[in-house]
Amino acid sequence: MRDDLEIRPAEGDRDILSELPGELMMWVLIASELLVFGAALIVCLAVRAIDPVKYAANQAMLDQTAGAINTLVLVTSGFCAAVAVRSREREERRKARLWLGAAGALGIVFLIVKGFEYASKASLGIGIETSQFFTFYYLITGFHALHVVAGIVVLALVAWADSVRNMEAAVAFWHMVDLVWVLLFPIIYVLR
Repeated sequence: MRDDLEIRPAEGDRDILSELPGELMMWVLIASELLVFGAALIVCLAVRAIDPVKYAANQAMLDQTAGAINTLVLVTSGFCAAVAVRSREREERRKARLWLGAAGALGIVFLIVKGFEYASKASLGIGIETSQFFTFYYLITGFHALHVVAGIVVLALVAWADSVRNMEAAVAFWHMVDLVWVLLFPIIYVLR
């Protein structure tokens, strides 16, 4: 195989992949995670369609206020992360790190609220085996919470290794975590 053969876009053509912020492999990860969450939500909606009365009764046991607070927390954290990237692009490294810290701190707030919500359900004897609804509730929101933890770790690492490209990749992942919650909240907590 010859090493001198390289496929390059013709002069004047734009390479779409090079236009993505961050790294290509992060976008592959994001796309695959969105597919997993999308499939889980489709199954959740199928469970709702099979027995809407039982689904609604179980859904009524959720704390919509906690879910709404967590939505606000994650959307705000996404804003903080976006401001961090803009600050880093302007070479304001200290400010960028502070904004990343704020985004990560809000991620921790999300986990605390979710922990209280889980504890409240456990105190009522509601667990993963209570019903199909709660099986999906715990699996989907638990999987999402693991992504929040991973995102907090990634944001902390990027605050340390704070190149613009690293920060863009980390913030793209964090926005995926935000997006997934923005889809989860109405489907799991609100849609009747």
